[in-house]
Amino acid sequence: MGIPEPTTAAGAEGLAALAADPSHAVVALDFDGTLAPIVPDPDSARAHPGAVPALARLAPLVGAVAVVTGRPAGVAVRYGGFAGVPGLEHLVVLGHYGAERWDAVTGEVRAPGVHPGVAAVRAELPGFLDRIGAWEGTWVEDKGRAVAVHTRRTEDPDTALAQLREPLLRLAGEHGLVGEPGRMVLELRPPGVDKGVALGDFLHERKARSVLYAGDDLGDLAAYAAVEQLRGEGVPGLLVCSATADGEAPVRELQDRADLVVPGPAGVVALLDALADVLGAPRA
Repeated sequence: MGIPEPTTAAGAEGLAALAADPSHAVVALDFDGTLAPIVPDPDSARAHPGAVPALARLAPLVGAVAVVTGRPAGVAVRYGGFAGVPGLEHLVVLGHYGAERWDAVTGEVRAPGVHPGVAAVRAELPGFLDRIGAWEGTWVEDKGRAVAVHTRRTEDPDTALAQLREPLLRLAGEHGLVGEPGRMVLELRPPGVDKGVALGDFLHERKARSVLYAGDDLGDLAAYAAVEQLRGEGVPGLLVCSATADGEAPVRELQDRADLVVPGPAGVVALLDALADVLGAPRA
């Protein structure tokens, strides 16, 4: 199977640059919705069965592969099954939007201290949600360095989230945090931490000459913006949107800005395998 053709000139340039000089290319991917199918319970998320084999074929042929996620780095490593995989010896996982970093070469997670506002919000949220009349089925995910409020299990997830948005943003501001919306979720986390900063810093570290970034949700817009900025500085990039195949509407803004749209994690895996084929990786 060949590589799908990007729909934009900038995307075609990014793909051509990656293929022409893979040793100076970075392939960066979100986890949930991109490498792993979206599931009702985030603790049940696991990488698509083909994700690790595809990454293991591609990683030795490019400059670097990174997973950029809002999850704790160690959790993403476990749920992805990334540790100890031949071919992924130099994989990097940038967790909590870059606040944590796991390197396969050491197997260790490096991270700064937790923002005090996160602990305060974590303690306050249960009573806060009761007081504002949150819909039944609303639940809180403790992400260690952030706290996420999900409405996926409510009767009307979009309406439930819309009613929570302003109160939660006020609560975040009171504790020095910001709110990051996603599909049926709003995450409260420290300011100045996002996928764009994480990706930009990593690309600078690796002196990347081209980049592919794949994501599926609002949190990936910052990474898209980082790639778009680099394009303006002469670094070609390919933006891939993983459009969900589970009946949920895709994130329109992400899809509109993408150079290439693929059908969910299965489509991402097919793209990674096609890239590996083009670059000469053997099939198992």
